[in-house]
Amino acid sequence: MTAIITVASTGPVATKADNPHLPTSPEEIATAVEQAYSAGAAVAHLHLRDERQRPTADLKIARTVMEMIADRCPILIQMSTGVGLDVAFEDREKLVDLRPRMATLNPCSMSFGAGEFRNPPAGVRRLAAKMRDLGVKAELEIYDSGHLDECLRLRDEGLLPEPLQFSIVLGVRGGMAATADNLVSTVRRLPEGSVWQVIAIGRSNLELTAIGLAMGGNARAGLEDTLYLRKGQLADNLQLVERTVTLARDIDREPVGVDGATRLLGL
Repeated sequence: MTAIITVASTGPVATKADNPHLPTSPEEIATAVEQAYSAGAAVAHLHLRDERQRPTADLKIARTVMEMIADRCPILIQMSTGVGLDVAFEDREKLVDLRPRMATLNPCSMSFGAGEFRNPPAGVRRLAAKMRDLGVKAELEIYDSGHLDECLRLRDEGLLPEPLQFSIVLGVRGGMAATADNLVSTVRRLPEGSVWQVIAIGRSNLELTAIGLAMGGNARAGLEDTLYLRKGQLADNLQLVERTVTLARDIDREPVGVDGATRLLGL
């Protein structure tokens, strides 16, 4: 069996004060992605930051990052439209106009830590339709069981072409807890033929990534999901990707390259 490895190098929350290895400038993000590609990642999940390290949906920054990555390696770009809790949905959805191969689609609003992650139903449907029309594959991020039901409604409305691609996010305060039971019960409900990965936040990252790979899912690695390689030891993105590639190979899940990922994801 094979596995798709995604690198999530930056995320919307941490700063260099939390981990000095966190890439925030376009140059730093492009370098981190290139290193991850060389280590075995086939997909790059992108969050963008402005000059003050704040999450941004600035199209100029997004275009610069995408172009810098394309100049260095052929990794598949998956642009986050989640961006950050303080960025308006209307600004976030414009990122798909740049036509990355994939982009996130968050189906529901929710509490997110101490904040609120706003994804209004009308806006989600508008974004899903735009992504469908532009040929941008939706990465469906589900943080709770009802989010899966909403994705299936979008599919039934003709807004989400199959095969569906899911990221099961565990460990965010306001969503599902990072437990094996929550992962197993969610995977059981996925439509036949779906492509999926687990995204475990924080201390449960390694354990649940391993369980997800053993169950036949794909894997994501990077500083968006955990800042540490092990207790007390800060990580960098390359270390986290290398660890995940080794983990996959140790259970005979060979990481696929870009061509293989393109086929598996139905791009």
